[in-house]
Amino acid sequence: MTVDRIAIALGTRPEIIKMAPVIRECERRGLNCDLIHTGQHYSDNLDQVFFDQLELPEPDYHLGVGSDSHGQQTAAMIAGIEEILLDTEPDALLVQGDTNSVLAGAIAASKLDVELGHVEAGLRSFDREMPEETNRVLTDHAADYLFAPTTESEQYLLDEGIDEDFIHVVGNTVVDAVHQNRSLAVEKSDVLDTFGLESREYVLLTAHRAENVDSRDRFQGLLAGVEETSHLLDAEVVYPIHPRAENKLDEFDIPVPESVRLVEPQDYLDFLKLQDNAQLILTDSGGVQEEACVLQVPCVTLRDNTERPETVDVGANKLAGTDPETIVQSVLHMLDKPADWENPFGDGTTSKQILETIMTKQTVKVIQ
Repeated sequence: MTVDRIAIALGTRPEIIKMAPVIRECERRGLNCDLIHTGQHYSDNLDQVFFDQLELPEPDYHLGVGSDSHGQQTAAMIAGIEEILLDTEPDALLVQGDTNSVLAGAIAASKLDVELGHVEAGLRSFDREMPEETNRVLTDHAADYLFAPTTESEQYLLDEGIDEDFIHVVGNTVVDAVHQNRSLAVEKSDVLDTFGLESREYVLLTAHRAENVDSRDRFQGLLAGVEETSHLLDAEVVYPIHPRAENKLDEFDIPVPESVRLVEPQDYLDFLKLQDNAQLILTDSGGVQEEACVLQVPCVTLRDNTERPETVDVGANKLAGTDPETIVQSVLHMLDKPADWENPFGDGTTSKQILETIMTKQTVKVIQ
């Protein structure tokens, strides 16, 4: 079966970044590609600028679903994506990661004669309280192509009874994206000058996950550990704050430590440069854990678990949770060793492998 057309559904900043290499590979191959933006990130600062900076084509469709409850948001995206798939009749739909946009795309495609490819399949935190865990598990079990980043992710899928013929270990598109955009960030970004920062003399913080910022106790503990880290290292902490986290700071009336500088969410190239030049990264983001690993910057994860255990296994990352003392001890652990770990996420050819797999190995989809 010849592949003439594919669709890509995405809706958040991490999806845009990680699917950018796949979009570019489609362009390189001259493959018809319908780009569907759900609008799950409804702030222009959080998505449109990424298309502009990365010189990606404008989405062919924009659903503009915005923020809502999980059920309302996902339902609107399922209906919108289904309508587009029925109209364009692509051979395959690609989704990436674990957002509501991913789940919506998976459900829509699984009900139609459209093959589903899940990029970054097989990630598991084993924490069912995380909505992302539900999204990724359900999507994996609906997918025809499971593009696992590592053999560890592959094993999780096999343990769940998924047919090995559906699983393809291809690495992670985060490596493709970092390789493609690192030099571009050096060339185009002046973020260090803008903020008056010197390379390796500041700490970068990201914290936005619901389990952290929606809990007064966890958010306070997290910030207390960050403040102690700042004093320990005599380094300013730069915190590009997500609107969700900023709203929670106001709601809980939590004071921001003087050593923490709140800044607006950064575009991709500026944020990549901030990561590349940080002394240390403190984060609760899965994607940032991966990028820090690829960039050889020590990372401490402000969560109790991670679906990126490879970063911990190779010594690039340490789990700390939100207890202040544990955060400080984890920081000391990460800074007391050389950043010479081996990148576990592939060689930067993931997007090529994904497209080659889809174009050469068609599965047979059974419509119930």
